[in-house]
Amino acid sequence: MASDSLHRTVLEASGHLVDSGVLSEAMDLIVRGGATFVVRKFQLGATNLQPSQVVVEVNAPSQGVLEEVVDRLVRLGFFTSDVQPPTILASRKDGTAPEGFYSTTNNRTEVFLDGKWRRVRDQRMDAVIVVEKDGTPFCRKLRDVERGDRIICGHEGIRVLPEFKERDRSDFAFMTNEVSSEKKVEWVVGRVADWIRQREGKLIVVAGPVVVHTGGSEPLADLIRRGYVDGLLAGNALAVHDVERAIYGTSLGVDTKTGVPVDNGHQHHMRAINAIRLAGGLKSAVRRGLVKDGVMHALVQSKVPFVLAGSIRDDGPLPEVITDSNLAQEAYWKQLKGAEIVLMLSSMLHSIAVGNMLPSWVRTVCVDILPQVVTKLADRGSHQAIGCVTDVGLFLHLLRDRLVGQK
Repeated sequence: MASDSLHRTVLEASGHLVDSGVLSEAMDLIVRGGATFVVRKFQLGATNLQPSQVVVEVNAPSQGVLEEVVDRLVRLGFFTSDVQPPTILASRKDGTAPEGFYSTTNNRTEVFLDGKWRRVRDQRMDAVIVVEKDGTPFCRKLRDVERGDRIICGHEGIRVLPEFKERDRSDFAFMTNEVSSEKKVEWVVGRVADWIRQREGKLIVVAGPVVVHTGGSEPLADLIRRGYVDGLLAGNALAVHDVERAIYGTSLGVDTKTGVPVDNGHQHHMRAINAIRLAGGLKSAVRRGLVKDGVMHALVQSKVPFVLAGSIRDDGPLPEVITDSNLAQEAYWKQLKGAEIVLMLSSMLHSIAVGNMLPSWVRTVCVDILPQVVTKLADRGSHQAIGCVTDVGLFLHLLRDRLVGQK
């Protein structure tokens, strides 16, 4: 394709473009998208700390192809060299955005407003960018858009700042899509423990009922009591099986000490739900002494906030479970504000939901015995997620021992 194509633009990017794979991904994206490129300038970082810089001319056979390619390049961190203010259009109806609205990623994003780049607040993926009257841009879910909201459209004036891989391969940070059952669990636990001890923000735990089934409730409860956990996000099942274990000593009717099913044990989770409902909820059950240990007991006693999100398959559910999915999502989002580390423990449903809410700079660790769960989380866009394929009960015991032993 001739370089004097009528449909062309010039974009640039900077950062660890080579070792992160962004440059090769961008070039492949351009060609697969039906366009061509000409590298006008490329400067490789001279040291491991210096960023690389590239200026690329993109040529396309039509304006539609060009816009599609540029939109994808912007998500990789490219922005137009001739910076123009973004197109801002008002919403005409609650819960809707104008055609061509910019849909966000989970990476840091800036908007060129009033002659300068402004950081977008409340960064999250799959949102729109609303510009307040004072010029502050922020992310808002599509369903929360109100008529008259000023919304950014197109890709002009948008700059995405992706998290690049660290050049020091011995470091554990930002290892994109790392999933390996061969990785030494002790080494992973050690790195996570270091992060937890050094953090300044919140540690949020996302947990599924497998935590209880594998014997992980005791070390998790211990971590909560010792002040390491700042919030827990889960569903009805984790709380149900945790209180079943606390009341009956079983999980899904199986004795948690011997691993042997007990007579009529299949009824225990329903009887546990009924007992909590009769008590008026989890907090009341803890105060009355009905629930004397476990994860939920530790959360209530330590006054650590938790959110239980319901699903269509729930038994009961427990009184604290939020059955409206929109309200549950909003409650999750509020708890995640200020999070620095998120541990996702054997809960594919809730882990993916939380992953979609997190900005890319939040350290995210997904622990599951099934590699497919960790891979699926990364495939859904949470590229910062680091996977540890192991038994979650073992992981929690090792993590507790590492943190308590060196506290």
